[in-house]
Amino acid sequence: MTTIGILLFDGAEELDIVGPWEIFTASSALLERAGETPDRALLVGPSPDPVRCRKGMRVLPDATRADHPPLDVLVVPGGDGVMTAMEDEALLRWIVDTGAQAQWVTSVCTGALLLHTSGVSKGRRLATHWALEDRLAELGADVVRGRRWVRDGNVVSSQGVSAGIDMALWLVGQLHSPDHARATQRYIQYEPAPPYAAEV
Repeated sequence: MTTIGILLFDGAEELDIVGPWEIFTASSALLERAGETPDRALLVGPSPDPVRCRKGMRVLPDATRADHPPLDVLVVPGGDGVMTAMEDEALLRWIVDTGAQAQWVTSVCTGALLLHTSGVSKGRRLATHWALEDRLAELGADVVRGRRWVRDGNVVSSQGVSAGIDMALWLVGQLHSPDHARATQRYIQYEPAPPYAAEV
């Protein structure tokens, strides 16, 4: 069983959390249906209290940073709250300590700024939301532009918001198999076809 922890903090972007959550839990449902041991996804907050996300959604943590089980996968979301979180020394230390024990350390959107600021992604290439690529580069990160997600060693970072879904699907393929990841994609009927991708 793989244990996946998705970090919560005030001002985190909703889909950065819910997108990967949907992928990992859908994958687990398929594993369970097939008689296999499902993975476990947890929302990890600073306390047991609800966390208010960027656009107002309130999310209840399953565990806190002080009492969660060992994590095989760490998911760090982005959102406007990242700017405050970058100054939270306790949070940055937690990311480093937790990431050191995890098989995979991942980020969605501007969560890459937390990976870089904490030092957990030192020497690794990172992707982030297009609007913050220059800022991340100014901080000294090796920024990959124009890629939905980037893998460098055990660090996987994705661009903005919806790109976290793509990254999580790829990771499911690594944790289990590409065929299982494709089954998960089919299960959630994920076939992106944005209505504004073409002139009409």
